[in-house]
Amino acid sequence: MSVEIVTFGCRLNSYESEVMKDLAAQAGLTDTVIVNTCAVTAEAERQARQTIRKLRRNNPNAKIIVTGCAAQVKPEQFAAMPEVDRILGNEEKLQAGSYGLDDDARVRVNDIMSVRETAAHMIAGFEDRARAFVQVQQGCDHRCTFCIIPFGRGNSRSVPIGRVVEQVRELVRNGYNEVVLTGVDITSYGPDLPGKPTLGQMIRRLLANVPELPRLRLSSLDPVEIDDDLFRLIAEEPRLLPHLHISLQAGDDMILKRMKRRHLRADAIAFVEKVKGLRPDMVFGADLIAGFPTETDAMFENTLRSVDDCDLTYLHVFPYSERPGTPAARMPQLPVEVRKERAARLRAAGEARQASFLASRIGTEAEVLMEKPGSQGMLGRTEHFAPILLYTDVAPGTILRARITGAGAEQLTGRTVDIRTAA
Repeated sequence: MSVEIVTFGCRLNSYESEVMKDLAAQAGLTDTVIVNTCAVTAEAERQARQTIRKLRRNNPNAKIIVTGCAAQVKPEQFAAMPEVDRILGNEEKLQAGSYGLDDDARVRVNDIMSVRETAAHMIAGFEDRARAFVQVQQGCDHRCTFCIIPFGRGNSRSVPIGRVVEQVRELVRNGYNEVVLTGVDITSYGPDLPGKPTLGQMIRRLLANVPELPRLRLSSLDPVEIDDDLFRLIAEEPRLLPHLHISLQAGDDMILKRMKRRHLRADAIAFVEKVKGLRPDMVFGADLIAGFPTETDAMFENTLRSVDDCDLTYLHVFPYSERPGTPAARMPQLPVEVRKERAARLRAAGEARQASFLASRIGTEAEVLMEKPGSQGMLGRTEHFAPILLYTDVAPGTILRARITGAGAEQLTGRTVDIRTAA
């Protein structure tokens, strides 16, 4: 074994895992497992610890390095684990010196709030992935009452536009037909850079400078921080795909205020209506937290209704998880079983909405990015991010035009009409 990386959590972690893989290889590491953790919920931390113990049992002679948000926020927790050889913070994990063979420091975790810049690491590709992720922003200046992530990632800082363009151009040159722009809070992009460019201005320049990029997606967006340039791109730029994911979290105004979010229910609905007016075929996903402290039955029903009111197709639902040190952890807590029951109801609503959307696509055509072999054909994603099975055999990353012939509760089926782009 040379270097294996186990990644938990977000797309940004996936990007950073590729950076670490390159850094570890350049340092000459062998027989090493790097665990890139997530701290968004207590369950994510528990899964990381469980995985570390399993990795040690299966790899008794390997070096185990633990990093990521959970390691940044709770380095002492992982330092207490005998299975762990080294702990790296979120800044240190992206530094070449952290992987030196002669570096015997077991814990290297700095004050993440002291970091002022985000280095733009160049990546040639992503192992076992048909699409590529590109970091454009890091950290968060907001302090939602439930969220520990700013203390794992630091304050917001942006990658210069030129470096973003350079990275995307390199990935397209290496055969990637779809790129996802990612970060912790990408709608806060730009105020720390010369000229204070907005996210929309950066994307407009990116698409103008890399005309050969076929498809561009965005990670989670704050609905009240969308700038005018981004709205224009939504209306006019077909390469910006018709699927947006909203950082919604709740659909009740009192809960949103107690979360210290920057939008209210009406803001989210207005955002969706404006976007659909600009691009009628746009579909939406959203993050929702079930069972936030003080949430009454009526408040939860408001969030449940927001699934329809905000025309949501794909849901990421999380039962509320206390994060020690956050204001929400000091609020009156709901029983865990109530949180789980409400999360289940939200997921059921999301599944019904997704099944309805998939059924509506039968008889239409779609541009499909093929991802990986399935049990009977190949799996891919349409421009609307709908999963689809095609009975074909092409390289992952190929874009096909397909006619949709069937739909189940979770997946479309179809037949190939044309191969548009081969990776």
